[in-house]
Formats: sequence, structure tokens, C-alpha cells
Amino acid sequence: MPIERPTCRLVFFYARIYVLNRMRWLSMPDILYENDGVLGVWMRLFITGATGYIGFHVATAFRRAGCEVFGLTHSERQVHRLERNEIIPVFGSLQRPDSFADIARESDVIVHAAIDSHADAAALDRATVEVLLEGASSAAQSATVIYTSSIWVLGNRGGQPLTEQSLFSPPKTAAWRPDVEQHVLNAKNVKGLVIRPGVVYGKGGGLTGMWFQGASNDGVVRIVGDGENHWAMVHVDDLADGYLRAAQSGLSGAVFNLADASRSTIMKMSGAAACAAGNIRQLEFVPVDRAIQEMGHLAEALALDQIVDASKARRVLDWQPRHKGFIPK
Repeated sequence: MPIERPTCRLVFFYARIYVLNRMRWLSMPDILYENDGVLGVWMRLFITGATGYIGFHVATAFRRAGCEVFGLTHSERQVHRLERNEIIPVFGSLQRPDSFADIARESDVIVHAAIDSHADAAALDRATVEVLLEGASSAAQSATVIYTSSIWVLGNRGGQPLTEQSLFSPPKTAAWRPDVEQHVLNAKNVKGLVIRPGVVYGKGGGLTGMWFQGASNDGVVRIVGDGENHWAMVHVDDLADGYLRAAQSGLSGAVFNLADASRSTIMKMSGAAACAAGNIRQLEFVPVDRAIQEMGHLAEALALDQIVDASKARRVLDWQPRHKGFIPK
């Protein structure tokens, strides 16, 4: 059977990328780069979830800093989006670890930012981390593996500020993550780091996008719970900067909560989003039990009341979020 022309072009594209970058790897010195006044060494990054909300912005932040960036994608349609942003596509999926195992072994930094909600997320996440750790540990020099966890693993604390030392109390939708965190932090011959993002917003994505969508669709913004709870918030650009700083820190065995210092309630934030959409009709508060029946255990997480202390990241990484909160001051 003859090979179709689009397939030929795609194969040639990947072959060309591979050859060019093998040549660059052999000749590229460890040059210094500067990103917003922060100096670091040139790095080769591999990131899962490169076309996802978090992963794409992390990948582009590393590329802007002068790093060589390889991004995993399972969609041919996303290949050109990555290429336009100077991210080298790695075509594969979490279900096919052979599709990314080689590049993981050849990378200085590995960021796991993918989650597959259509599969057994917990089992697939554990298996993927195992492959990435194995690749990092077999690298010529100790590689850094950054695992994307969630601030949700800390649960509710009755208004008490949550730090990296707070005890785990995850909702069911994040129940497996504490074990994976510990596996990364205790891995041998690897610089294991864990980042716990707050609820990510900005540039039209994230959970807050549901508020804008609700207001624009039927004039109703639906909120899980009574709206008096708090989410730990972080803008996607500030989050990406945190990953970059963690990667160039040289640290191992460290956890960082990344969230801004805002303390607005869900009621205030969702109301602000609805007003910005321009056609608000009402805020509808959905009891948690009913919300769980309608949308699964994600509703339990959306009802969490969290105040997060991110002073460790500011102190250790000099991370200073430029966006002060979802509601502009």
C-alpha cells in the first residue's frame, strides 16, 4: 500500500527535527541565559502534557529562557502549535511509555504536567512517573524531575494557613497524589521536586473558565457549595515562572506550594467573572452532595476552603507572583 503524502511529510518532519537536535546536543555548550534577571545554565527539558493548559505555558516559559524544549503530544493537530512556539514535538502518549522513554533519558529536566482523565488517572500517573524516574536516574548526570501535584492534597484546615509541612487530607479526586509525591521526593540518583499549584487561572483557561462560560451561555453562574469558601489562586504565567525557578535551583527533595496571597471568596470571584462576561442573571449555589452526584468527586475538591502559605517558594526560589489575585486590585 503506498504511503500517503501527509504521512510522508510528517515522518520527514520528525526525522529532520531528530537529526538537527542530535547535532545541537553534541555541540551545545552550557551557556548562561538570563530570564527576568535570573541567571541559569542551558537546559534540555522534556515535558508531558505540553499542549495542556499548565504544560504549554511551562514549556513556553522554558523556551523563552533559552532552553531546548521537547513536548509530548498525542495529537497531530497540535504538532504545528508546538513548532510555532519553538517546542519540539514528541509524538506519543502516556499509555505508550516507549514513545518518550528515550528523550526522558537524554533530558536535564523532566516536568510531568499531564493527566489523562479518560483512563485510570491514578494508575497511569504512577506508571508514568516510574518511567520518568527511571529515565532520569540513567542519565549521564543527575537529572531533575518535577512532579505536578495539587494544592488539593492538603484538604481543609478550618482557615489555618496550609504550608508544605501540613498533613495530607486529599479529596478523592487527588487521593493518590501524596504517595506519588513521596516516591518522587525519595527517588535515588534523581533530583526530585514537587510543585503544588493552586487553582490556575489566566489566558482563558482553568477552572475559572467555567464561570465565564456559565455567564455567557445562559446567564447563570453555578457554584459548588455556599460560595463562602476560598481557593488558593495562581496565574498561569506566575506558575510557569515557578517551575523554571525550581528547575534551575539545583535542589532535590523539596516541595513548593505555588499560590498568590489573595483571599477572596468564591462568591466574590465568581461574581466578578460573571460581571466581566456582561450578561449575568444569577449565581446558583449547588449543594455539595448534589454536585457530587452530577459531576463526580471533582465537586468535593471545588468545595474546599483553603488558605495557602507560599512563603517557602518566595524565600527559597525568590518567586514573586506578578499577578496579585483573580480580582485585580
